[in-house]
Amino acid sequence: MRWLAGAALLAMPAAAMAQPIEGDDPDYCLCNVGKLPPEIIVVTGAGSLRPSDGDAVQGSAVLRDLDPGLGARIENRLRDEAGIVQFRRSDGRSAHPTSQGVTLRGLGGNASSRALVTLDGVPQADPFGGWVAWSAYDAIALGGAVIARGGGSGADGPGALAGTIGLHSEMTSGVTASAAHGSRDAWDATLSAGTRLGGGQVAIDGRYSRGDGFVPTVAGQRGSVDRAAPYEMGGLGVRMRFDAGDSSRVEASLRGFTDRRDRGVDFTDSRVDGVDASLRFVHDPAAATQWLALAYVQLRDFESGFASVAANRNSVAPALFQRVPATGLGARFEIRPEIDGENPLRVGADWRRTTGRTQEDYFFAGLVPGRHRIAGGSSDTVGAFAEWASGDRDQGLLWTASGRVDRWWIGAGYRREVNIGGSTIADARFAARGGWEGSGRVGVRWKSDDFAIRAAGYRGWRLPTLNELYRPFRVGADATAANEALAPERLWGGEVGADWEGGGTRLSATLFVNRLSNAIANVTLGQGPGNFPGVGFVAAGASYSRRENLDAIDARGIELAAEQVAGPVTLRATWAFTDATVDASGSAAALDGRRPAQIAKHGGSLSLRSNRAGPLGGFATLRYVGRQNEDDLGQQVLGDALTLDAGIAWRVARTVSIEARGENLFDELVPAAISSAGIVERATPRTLWAGVRVAF
Repeated sequence: MRWLAGAALLAMPAAAMAQPIEGDDPDYCLCNVGKLPPEIIVVTGAGSLRPSDGDAVQGSAVLRDLDPGLGARIENRLRDEAGIVQFRRSDGRSAHPTSQGVTLRGLGGNASSRALVTLDGVPQADPFGGWVAWSAYDAIALGGAVIARGGGSGADGPGALAGTIGLHSEMTSGVTASAAHGSRDAWDATLSAGTRLGGGQVAIDGRYSRGDGFVPTVAGQRGSVDRAAPYEMGGLGVRMRFDAGDSSRVEASLRGFTDRRDRGVDFTDSRVDGVDASLRFVHDPAAATQWLALAYVQLRDFESGFASVAANRNSVAPALFQRVPATGLGARFEIRPEIDGENPLRVGADWRRTTGRTQEDYFFAGLVPGRHRIAGGSSDTVGAFAEWASGDRDQGLLWTASGRVDRWWIGAGYRREVNIGGSTIADARFAARGGWEGSGRVGVRWKSDDFAIRAAGYRGWRLPTLNELYRPFRVGADATAANEALAPERLWGGEVGADWEGGGTRLSATLFVNRLSNAIANVTLGQGPGNFPGVGFVAAGASYSRRENLDAIDARGIELAAEQVAGPVTLRATWAFTDATVDASGSAAALDGRRPAQIAKHGGSLSLRSNRAGPLGGFATLRYVGRQNEDDLGQQVLGDALTLDAGIAWRVARTVSIEARGENLFDELVPAAISSAGIVERATPRTLWAGVRVAF
């Protein structure tokens, strides 16, 4: 019956599609793509220059219409592209905020992002932890995303080991508002308003969501302490864009967000508050030197409680409380000089600084903490890059080469532990250190009519986050220590691919090979009961881990995509196969030859979406994720899952639409985590939404 229901829902049309990047008209941005015919897509995006020819030599895709229904979330929309992996299968309504890192091509193993997420060119990873606060995008109107797989892009910087997910905002024109009610008394409301102001535009966007949530622990394992996990989140953003002379514009953005949720037992509340601001100047003429200047600031304040639940799940006690304030600062300058009427050269430099600390109460006696820990530091990267492209983007041979040199510093760190109201337990200081890293990419593409073949080789790197260096954490009774001595990760990789399009059909295949040296992973080193360095007491049956540099993670695989436009609908399928293994020795020798945690061999999606304006629209998406290991030793296995999301919209008047949408309509059990005691946490069960949208 499930498959019959799925087949019926797949007959619905939908509202979005993904296509390769084409065109370079500076008058268009992602806010226009929904108005273009389905065979044309133009992407530049606010806050950026035109697309780089360098990305044409690697596998890439564009997602349009990131709002396929009321109550939808950007992190779930990204799952439509096979190979994009978020550390947990849960979304931002139930996952712990620190578990929301994102990666590509099997380069997983911990919750820090190995793919770079940007919004209008501004890095989005948390300054302290490297995870992504997906709820932050409640405060912005997103017009699309450009997904570039594979590292080494000098322009993107040191965080783009596995690739880049570039989100782009759109300037609202007029007023759009929506309100929806969903399962478990969930509410979701949005408002966007924009207007012309003098020689520019101003837009205000906001969103508020709340819900009673579901019980994360699976049925059959619950005790009296288990309950539904509520959430509440929202954001507000203001953006301005003004002309500043011929082919120039100034863009300013200010947004804030707040996120409240818990883990379904007492003492596990979490809170994330953030404020982001950016200012950019873009000079982008059609046939002259182009340049961009950008400065930004990120402020984050994260709090979370961690609980110890009894084996029978009938009692719970606080185990750890953390507060983690952090700040990110950055600037970027890029110039593309005009050479023989074109702009084949990109030259630029950027700087990013992160500071933060973890402040922790632990060693509880009842409800009273006995000890306090504070640890933190700072990091800086300064880099310069250049990229050259030669040849014809439309036909014939195109080759590109880019290089980048970075100087990095990890500032003097510290970790101090005291008995609350008493003596000092430890007072450690960690010397500042630094170094140089190089990265780059070379690639070639040959295109003849509708067929193209491409190849690229690349090197990238990533600095350990302050979270990995200084912040211990707990998941239930399991504890993981930080490691202030971690070295930067380094990646060598390559790919070959082929693309074909014609008659409304697009096909793409990419083979890739990556080796990630010094891969940072949580390595199991012992079992409780006992006291362990960096975390304190670990209970019987629980595990003790520490962040370590593995020798390497080797990942190889294939990515497939097929798309067919058939009248008013588009059918798109994606599939990723990833064969990843750990190369380890020393204290991590037990992991040698094993599969990295949280990486499935198989993943795919099948979507049917409408692509034309009309009174009826909708979508249906089947997603599959294969089996994967929860832990580094492969002792806890998360089973595979097949889910169906679908929605339909009916425009009842020129300005009013009624919408309905369902998540996980099969009500499939999607395991998201397993503790060392075998307790299974699930991702979102069946969730239904209905509401109204107005636009004028």
